[in-house]
Amino acid sequence: MNPQTHLAIDGYVHQIPAPGTGRGTAAFDLIHSPINADRIAPDTPDTVFACTTDDPNLATALLNHIQPGELLRVTGTLTQPDSPGAPARLTVDGLEILEAAPLPAPFDLVLERWGSYVAVFDADRDAVPVFTVDGTWVGEAPAPT
Repeated sequence: MNPQTHLAIDGYVHQIPAPGTGRGTAAFDLIHSPINADRIAPDTPDTVFACTTDDPNLATALLNHIQPGELLRVTGTLTQPDSPGAPARLTVDGLEILEAAPLPAPFDLVLERWGSYVAVFDADRDAVPVFTVDGTWVGEAPAPT
């Protein structure tokens, strides 16, 4: 029998959470870094927790709102792995977003402003959407050649 402990852990979401094995469940990996990294050995590895939840509200939040790179505080029951080297399992019953992930940078988009107009150049499109600076749609223009 594995010992179980109820605790709170702060960590970063590694990948987009995935649906769990049953309806209303979700699974994700949480990366926890040592708090006082300067006081411990510099090569101390991060800890990976294999997290699951069977709370439908938490699963919905995880599947629809949580992005990789977000810092979360999760509470739940920790179960040690059955085999060495496997991640510890955390059954999550509480979730708090401590820090949102940075917005992804659109590498293929270029915004250009002319007075009160903004054009969005997209490498994958032939048309150029044009807006006013307050976000009002103006129309599309052909891409410059």
